[in-house]
Amino acid sequence: MDKLLKLLNDNARLTDAQMAVMLNASEEEIAAAIAKLEKDGIVRGYKPLIDWDKTGEELVTAIIELNIAPSKDEGFDGIAGIIMSFDEVEGLSLMSGGHDLMVTVNGRSFKDVAMFVAKRLSPLPGVLGTATHFVLKKYKERGVLFTDEEKDERGGL
Repeated sequence: MDKLLKLLNDNARLTDAQMAVMLNASEEEIAAAIAKLEKDGIVRGYKPLIDWDKTGEELVTAIIELNIAPSKDEGFDGIAGIIMSFDEVEGLSLMSGGHDLMVTVNGRSFKDVAMFVAKRLSPLPGVLGTATHFVLKKYKERGVLFTDEEKDERGGL
């Protein structure tokens, strides 16, 4: 199963037939295994990696670190449930270290993201502080390179 998960993670567009050859299994075995992985909630979805800079679409991504006072009854889960319900939120993780939650947000502009933080995140009960980091350039995501620049072969520093 680990090999199947790695194949799916590396390239979810592979057909059952291609994976069957790679894993020395039948197409039916691969299809059944994938169906079980989906049913069991191990495979949560299939989503392309899009280089938005090449589309002409304006998209701003920010990583927002939150310091939270966890509630007595729900800990971090209560506020996490509220935050992940916002459409702007692309990702949400509980973290170790200096901040409690890491929120990945997409917006149409820097101002959109700033207003999201000021009007929706900061006022939530339990939010003690935020630190917003705007993504200026993406070089690699989930193992996929986002740079097409040709290397300058002329030498120099």
